[in-house]
Amino acid sequence: MGQSQGQTLQVVGGGKMGQALVGGLIEAGWAEPSDLTIVEVLADQRDRLTGMFPGVNVVGTPIDGESDGGIDTLLAVKPHFVVDVCAGLTAPGRVISIAAGITIATIEAALPAGTPVIRVMPNTPALVGAGVSGLAAGTNATDADLDWAVAVLGAVGETVVVTEAQLDAVTGMSGSGPAYIFLVAEAMTDAGVRYGLPRPIAAKLAINTINGAGRLMTETGTDPVELRAAVTTPAGTTAAGLAALEDHGLRAAFSAAVGAATDRSIELGRG
Repeated sequence: MGQSQGQTLQVVGGGKMGQALVGGLIEAGWAEPSDLTIVEVLADQRDRLTGMFPGVNVVGTPIDGESDGGIDTLLAVKPHFVVDVCAGLTAPGRVISIAAGITIATIEAALPAGTPVIRVMPNTPALVGAGVSGLAAGTNATDADLDWAVAVLGAVGETVVVTEAQLDAVTGMSGSGPAYIFLVAEAMTDAGVRYGLPRPIAAKLAINTINGAGRLMTETGTDPVELRAAVTTPAGTTAAGLAALEDHGLRAAFSAAVGAATDRSIELGRG
């Protein structure tokens, strides 16, 4: 991951994801605070960001990149603001967009001709450096541009490179996926309470079970099917619980959730 030199990246939007990316880039050593700019229209939020990130340039409008030969930009604004923000950029360099559903063609049409665009779908665990992001390169993006974007998003988690056609499924699966797991934690906690556990203990057990299972998968690299089989004794308690989940349509429910979220991402792109 290369070190930045000079003011190399402006992040437009100082919300949770913008904050996560700025913090991750600094912590990972990708950039010094002085190399980064956050563009935030709300004055109160600018004051908070200045306190959160000492040395980072916090401004109210995007930087004019003409004097620098183009300023690399990461769009961390709501989807319905993307086109207006792009139209207001002066001499952008490379542009990363993390706006759900907004297509590369729409972004490219709002930018100066030839601007390299990389569309990204991150997820909220990026807030703790444990995100996963899908990236798709635009018409004008080179392999070097894509490598740069991978390095930026890699500061807050793992990355995968996909086609744009696959980004809606990435959105439905991993972009929305943390909410599915939060619901699982909620349901497990409620079940623990139903069967006699105090809620704080049930919640601690549920959250740490999910966290531990995730670490076991990532740190061992073992296929989830193998891990599940290893803890499932024939006719044992886990087998009984898994059978109940299958009987109540767990796989179908997750498939339906990913499908519905994917379809909604497609609708947002068309809108």
